[in-house]
Amino acid sequence: MYWNMPARGPRARRGDVRAAILALLAEEPRNGYQIIQELTERTDGVWQPSPGSIYPALQQLDDEGLVMQVELEGRKAYELTDAGRKYVDEHKDDIGAPWETIVEAAPESEADVRDLGRQLFMALVQLSQAGSEKQVQEAKQVLVDARKAIYRILAEED
Repeated sequence: MYWNMPARGPRARRGDVRAAILALLAEEPRNGYQIIQELTERTDGVWQPSPGSIYPALQQLDDEGLVMQVELEGRKAYELTDAGRKYVDEHKDDIGAPWETIVEAAPESEADVRDLGRQLFMALVQLSQAGSEKQVQEAKQVLVDARKAIYRILAEED
């Protein structure tokens, strides 16, 4: 499970989405949602591409004849065409694993904050399952205070 904070880390460079899709489809057919999930997982949430970047790129690759739509377990998915496999083989060095570049460019502090957010979320899950009503109310106030404190920090000048 990933803590879904807005992505503020490194942005994908032009071509990273395309390269990532080709690299992932070289492994196995996937649908757009699976591509998004796989990139999010491989970057530990640092890169969470939007459907607005994935689906147009898939359409462009389809238009170029590098991928094609197939049915996979009753759902629409994409796989490389023969031309797509040839393209990936010929451009392996250029395609690489763009998700690794994104992770390397992410500030270490971002990963730390995401990890702390996940830890907090897990504590909240445990509280909601085992906490008393009084404990839940106390935790709600802690969260409200924490949110306000974080916004105060953001409002301060460096």
